Amino acid sequence: MAIAKLDTVVLDCPDPGVLAAFYAALLGGTPEAEEGWIDLPVPDGPKLAFQAAPGHVPPRWPSADGSQQFHLDVTVDDLDTAEREVLALGAKPLDTSDRARSFRVYADPAGHPFCLCRIEHP
Repeated sequence: MAIAKLDTVVLDCPDPGVLAAFYAALLGGTPEAEEGWIDLPVPDGPKLAFQAAPGHVPPRWPSADGSQQFHLDVTVDDLDTAEREVLALGAKPLDTSDRARSFRVYADPAGHPFCLCRIEHP
């Protein structure tokens, strides 16, 4: 039996509004703001939250020093289409050169790594 249930993944960032808008456009949902904190109930997923963190230093990827603590994998039907859309939202490519792979790595506007992963249909 589990001890707990995952409720929310919280991302520290310099501007919660900017990051909440990015993930709302990527995953859906409507941001719910409080001072210094924004919740994003994600349809069919756990809630994301964005917390103001003065002096936020984004992780470096890939790097042995200052590397990522975790990253989000999000699934898409078409990597090329999703890539165009996340870049238009302000994502930065981190590892996208291998176009045959089933995933590509980006950074969100605050520098957190995330992967677009192609849905594998049987």
